[in-house]
Amino acid sequence: MKKFKEEDLILYLYKDCTPKLREAIEQAAEEDLELQDRLKVLKRTLKQLDKLKLSAPSKQSVKAILKYAKEAVKKSS
Repeated sequence: MKKFKEEDLILYLYKDCTPKLREAIEQAAEEDLELQDRLKVLKRTLKQLDKLKLSAPSKQSVKAILKYAKEAVKKSS
């Protein structure tokens, strides 16, 4: 059985892969219980990630990052 990279499986789950890859994964998943389990775990993980509420970084963090970047540019010039 062909081993698929996690990136390929994530593309498959997001329906963002090539038709050839989609067909290969679907065909392999029909017989490969390990692949089925990997897909189930990834699907559950992606659902949990989609539910996360992300907040913007604080103004203080943004200022610190910009200050650091500005200083780094000065040093490299």
